[in-house]
Amino acid sequence: MQKLNFPNYSFRFKNSENKTFIFDVIRKKFLLLTPEEWVRQHVVNYLIEEMYYPKSLINVEKLVKVNGINKRYDIVVFRNDGSFFLLVECKAPEVNITQQTFDQIAQYNLVLNAENLMVTNGLNHYFCQMDFENEKYIFLKELPRF
Repeated sequence: MQKLNFPNYSFRFKNSENKTFIFDVIRKKFLLLTPEEWVRQHVVNYLIEEMYYPKSLINVEKLVKVNGINKRYDIVVFRNDGSFFLLVECKAPEVNITQQTFDQIAQYNLVLNAENLMVTNGLNHYFCQMDFENEKYIFLKELPRF
């Protein structure tokens, strides 16, 4: 897999039927290693190892209803009170981050109301803090630590 713009992490892999799987420490199972999953697993490790977010407050790939349509967010981090602290949208490295990507995460966030957003393709990372009052995001240099 492609080298990403994250620190080096050790991952558990397994091969089966000519396919490679990567272990997800949050979902506690092996998942097919796709370019997007490669990015998602780096983000999970980044949140735990660099930003000190507790594993118990991280959730990966769960259903969210947006305008009556079932969607799946990539990663969220909760606050201790159960509210949404961070929403992350992951794309494969070959996918450019565009306005459409920000529109997608903004749609999810209309439902979730996370205070912070992260959009990444593993190579480029964008961090935002929501300004709900003025309905805009403020770009940050990095995410707040836990």
